[in-house]
Amino acid sequence: MKDLICTEFQTSVEKCLWRHRSVLDVLSKLQEASTRINRAVAKSVTCCGCIEIEARKQRIPAEASLSEADNFLSTHLNGDLCDQCREQVEEEIGSLLFYLAGLCNLLDISMYDVLVQEQKKMYSLGPFNLC
Repeated sequence: MKDLICTEFQTSVEKCLWRHRSVLDVLSKLQEASTRINRAVAKSVTCCGCIEIEARKQRIPAEASLSEADNFLSTHLNGDLCDQCREQVEEEIGSLLFYLAGLCNLLDISMYDVLVQEQKKMYSLGPFNLC
């Protein structure tokens, strides 16, 4: 029952993805969708200014434990996405998910099964799951 949303999504994509049936088309659209997410976030910084990026080297003291390391790490983001930027980023993420589901369909892979496998890895490896 929990996999219903992934299965329904993949089925819906299968019905809609008729223009890009070639795996090469889907791969290029997936890459384009990823690029569009990057661009939407960059525009949130450079055009809108609702978020800022303040990046510097992550510094974790040598004596800090693994559980304390989180206290020293930064996202490098300041601020929050405004409604317009959030809508644009969400739209681009949706497009990426669409083409990801399309690729899964072409390769006969269940998105739900992949999510479950990744979740199991995170549970078993914890912070050592260096992706």
